[in-house]
Amino acid sequence: MPSQRFAPPSEVPGLAARRIAADIVDGVLHKHRTLDEQLDGTGAHPGLKTLADRDRALMRRLVATILRRLGTLGHVLSRLLDKGIPSDAPRAQSALLIGAAQILWMDVPDHAAVDLSVRLVQSDRRAARYAGLVNAVLRRCAREGQALVEEVAAQSLDLPPWLLARWSAHYGEATARDMALALAHEPSLDLTVKSDAAQWASRLHGEVLTTGSVRTVLHGAVTMLPGFTEGQWWVQDAAAALPVRLFGDIKGKSIADLCAAPGGKTAQLAQSGAHVTALDRSPARVARLRENLTRLSLQAETVVADAVEWAGPPEGFDGILIDAPCTSTGTIRRHPDVAWLRQESDIAAMTVLQQRLLKKSVSLLKPGGTLVYCTCSLEPEEGEHAIAALLAAEPALRRVPIEASEVSGLSEIITTEGDLRTLPSHLPNADPKLGGLDGFFAARLVKS
Repeated sequence: MPSQRFAPPSEVPGLAARRIAADIVDGVLHKHRTLDEQLDGTGAHPGLKTLADRDRALMRRLVATILRRLGTLGHVLSRLLDKGIPSDAPRAQSALLIGAAQILWMDVPDHAAVDLSVRLVQSDRRAARYAGLVNAVLRRCAREGQALVEEVAAQSLDLPPWLLARWSAHYGEATARDMALALAHEPSLDLTVKSDAAQWASRLHGEVLTTGSVRTVLHGAVTMLPGFTEGQWWVQDAAAALPVRLFGDIKGKSIADLCAAPGGKTAQLAQSGAHVTALDRSPARVARLRENLTRLSLQAETVVADAVEWAGPPEGFDGILIDAPCTSTGTIRRHPDVAWLRQESDIAAMTVLQQRLLKKSVSLLKPGGTLVYCTCSLEPEEGEHAIAALLAAEPALRRVPIEASEVSGLSEIITTEGDLRTLPSHLPNADPKLGGLDGFFAARLVKS
């Protein structure tokens, strides 16, 4: 019988989750890879398959916490390190971020956070020599870190300076600070339900928002929640569910959703009784859209095409929805990597594409038809300025201002021009996890 001392040691519980979290954080910060591509699909981290559900949830929360609090973490660690974070060993940097995030914001015992971060660097050839440093810094973080966080709480360090400057200029400094504060909290799960929102809120231990969406703080795999398999609801931020409502009664009308995948708005249109043509340029995304519609038992014609090049039917459409590709800065509360992957220079390229989509939509719209344009961006160039430019160039279009009654009486989300503009700080709640909205812009135009 072989001696037990030659058996391979079993890995310390929780270390694999932290190792994968370190890889994914490194992927975002140093390789410019999005969270979505690292967590799902063909490019997903191979180690995810080996994690239990509990460890996978811990890993996701770790990554999100680090990216949400990255500026504050940088401040704390810079105060605790005499020579700065080691630049020649990325795993040492990741281990410090992971350990500090757990100590400062997560329900993990300090000793476990320190020990597992030390093990993380010990298992990496380049970083192993920094094990003593990581141990000492994180022990200091447990003693002194909270005070260091509080001393910069009002400085909005967790947004890139260029983004904070833009929001301060456009929305005002006080609102920009409120937005930054809202983004610091893990958001709830929002669902659009087919019917009986109150019943589903009760079953999912959530609440019905004034907009009609169901909001819950349940964690775990969405596919395991009651009603998912039966197709009774789909995941959709409460703000993202508002633009479709701007069409009004669309039963029996022909509506084109020009940037449709993954299909939340397509599902809303189909559920409202419209004849929907759902278009997207990505075959993989259209396949996912079809899967979602099948689960929801909803019908739509799906087309794989570039909307700008698509001919469309000669008779045109009664309505067109453009949820345009954009910088997605309004989704940072759910996708914290966006803040660190986007650059200010990205905005100009997006606005060119948005104008091409808007001009194309005019040719696809019947006289008297309605165009709803929306983006999940907080940048005015991709919202307010885009619509102003279109109206100046297309005399056949006119804006139809949105009324508060169409958006559940939320007058604060309507601009002076009559467009919709939601902010992360809107819909506040005493429990920050139950408050907030994604940042969205939407405008409604009619062709004469």
